[in-house]
Amino acid sequence: MIPPLIVQEALDKCINIIAISDHNASANVPAVVKAAEGTNLTVLPGIEIQTKEEVHVLCLFDTIEQLAAAQNFIDRHMPALLNDPEYFGEQFVVDKTGEFIRREHQLLITSADLSIEEVFAFVETLGGLAIPAHVDRQAYGLIANLGFLPVGIQVEAVEISRNTNAFDVDEKYPQIRGLPLIQSGDAHRLEEIIGANAFMIQEPTIAELRMAFRKENNRSMHIRNP
Repeated sequence: MIPPLIVQEALDKCINIIAISDHNASANVPAVVKAAEGTNLTVLPGIEIQTKEEVHVLCLFDTIEQLAAAQNFIDRHMPALLNDPEYFGEQFVVDKTGEFIRREHQLLITSADLSIEEVFAFVETLGGLAIPAHVDRQAYGLIANLGFLPVGIQVEAVEISRNTNAFDVDEKYPQIRGLPLIQSGDAHRLEEIIGANAFMIQEPTIAELRMAFRKENNRSMHIRNP
């Protein structure tokens, strides 16, 4: 997707905060952040890390510098495999207008040699927020792959996919009963940007999101039309 089109689609749908979280990669995040400058849209820097348990973890940050530190950490734990564009597709890096800059040669579709506990711990040291992604999915979901929440991680919220009704989660997935939920757009196309989550916060920061999940200081959040 092209950065200015992402921004415009979000604004057209009255969304004022999004996160860009590509799979094991963050090179395109600054382009979307720059494309949103001067608009009413906040773009949180993010990345979706695939752990060695083949669990996806959504990692969100306040700054590009925090995200760069996370990317450096991940890069040290990725297998030395090159992407095959004919088999896996191209991996392009673009600027804020969508113009081509370079190809990413590292194969991004595989797992990093990092446990979910290691990912959570490192994200915490950076001041970021780690959220198990689409936990209800059979592919790369925490429940299907692990069956439980590891006891060594502090989970502020879990993400469910767009196809799961939030009202059914407690019954279907007792492992995550009582935890705050967000619903994933998991958008790979513009029309898939849905803006499912509503936050009552003072500013779009990780600290404010954390308070919303904990329902502290009059902050809150809910899934719209669950």
